[in-house]
Amino acid sequence: MTTFIPIFPLKLVTYPNEKVNLHIFEERYQQLINECFDEQKTFGMPVFMNNKIMDFGTELELVAIRKTYPDGRMDISCKGIRTFKIEEIYNPIPDKLYAGADVFLNKNQAKGDLLKNLEIIERLGELYQLLKINRPVPQDSSNLRMFDIGHHIGLSINQEYQLLTLDTEIERQDMVLNHVINMIPMIEEMERLRERVKLNGHFKNIIPPNF
Repeated sequence: MTTFIPIFPLKLVTYPNEKVNLHIFEERYQQLINECFDEQKTFGMPVFMNNKIMDFGTELELVAIRKTYPDGRMDISCKGIRTFKIEEIYNPIPDKLYAGADVFLNKNQAKGDLLKNLEIIERLGELYQLLKINRPVPQDSSNLRMFDIGHHIGLSINQEYQLLTLDTEIERQDMVLNHVINMIPMIEEMERLRERVKLNGHFKNIIPPNF
C-alpha cells in the first residue's frame, strides 16, 4: 500500500536516524517546509543522481526551524525516519509549488547479525587507524545499524545510495563488511608505496648478499 508525501529531491543520500541541517532558499521548498511545520507532517527526500530523481529516498521529520530570514529563506533541522521507494511522482502537486509522490514506506527495523556487527566494529577500528582518522568507533554492537556508519566508511555517493536501497539489515551488513575488508589491504599498499616514495633519492646502506 502506498502513502502520499511531499518530496524534496537533493543530490544527497540521507539515512534513517540521521540528523540533517538544510538551508532552504527556493520558494517551492519554503512553501513545503512551512506546511510541514504548520500541519506537523513529514516529507520525503529522494536522491537526485545522474540528472534524475532516483527510486529510493528517506522520509524526514522537521525537528525545528532554526532561523528565518526577511526574504523567506530559512535554516532547518530534520531527522531521518525510514526509507521509501517511489511508485509515482506528481510534479507539481495540484495548487502547490512543490512535487509529491506515492511511495512505499519501509520499516527498516529488522536487526542484523550480532557477530557480523562485532567484526564490522573490529575492521572499522583497523580502517580508522590506518587512515589516521580521529573518529570514535561504535562500541555497542547490539544497537549498531549500518545506516549509522554509512557516511563514515569511505563509500562513494553511488555506494551510499546502494546501501539505501537494500531491504534488510543483513544485506546492509554484508555490503559494509565487504567494503571495509576490501579497503584495508588497498590502504596498506598505499602506505607501503608512500614509504617507498619517501626513500627515493636517499643514500641506501644495503648489505650485498653472499653468493
